[in-house]
Amino acid sequence: MTLAGRSAVVTGATGVLGGAVARALADAGAAVGILARSRERTEAFAAELGDDALALVADVLDDEQLRSARAAVLERWGGVDILVNAAGGNMHAATVGERSFFELSTEALDDVVKLNLDGTLLPIRVFGEAMLAEPFPDGGRSIVNFSSMAARRAMTRVIGYGVAKAGVDNLTRWLAVELGRASGGRLRVNAVAPGFFVGEQNRSLLLHDDGSRTHRGEAVIAHTPAGRFGEPSEVADAVVWLASAAASFVTGVVLPVDGGFDAFSGI
Repeated sequence: MTLAGRSAVVTGATGVLGGAVARALADAGAAVGILARSRERTEAFAAELGDDALALVADVLDDEQLRSARAAVLERWGGVDILVNAAGGNMHAATVGERSFFELSTEALDDVVKLNLDGTLLPIRVFGEAMLAEPFPDGGRSIVNFSSMAARRAMTRVIGYGVAKAGVDNLTRWLAVELGRASGGRLRVNAVAPGFFVGEQNRSLLLHDDGSRTHRGEAVIAHTPAGRFGEPSEVADAVVWLASAAASFVTGVVLPVDGGFDAFSGI
């Protein structure tokens, strides 16, 4: 699954999963654009990855900033072969728990949908245009989106996030058809749907301060046949496969990376 000679852009690349993906792509030989909002964190991570990494400070909801990032990538590498949309996340104001479903604000629901759905769609519009314009390398090009188990299963609390990620699933399949036909099958679009991984946003929901599992964390493990939370590298390896020529006949797929969570009824 070598990616030598390929250029990649990873949005949300300073997050736990996005960072693991960026590192795995670099380890597989790709030159990687690190796209995130924080200049300090983006530049530090790019410097850590080395000379074949490029810091791209941009907001995935800002079309002008995305176009500036695209221009920097094209100037540096001449094209974009891989786009990974890892930016996203949940928002407390769009969750049920402290408030009922009927008390959720429309603005909060709009914000979480924009972050996850628009934050996937807009980078594809900007970078995907360049991916179609350049001559295709052997094995074609690849877009990999981040979905979630919340898009496939009804989960308590995360109504806005689940709706947004369900939109990402549909967008992935739609673009697999649209861009596949436009490119003669040489631009593929897939997604990964991670199960439960401990990150900055969900740590307090899954783990106590002493590292023991919360009630919700215990429920997750009870419904995960693998019997544990996932490791970021396990999502990253799946992304590398989808981005590589090894998956050249795979498109329109939302791939669970979940330790069997989606397969288990709980009974």
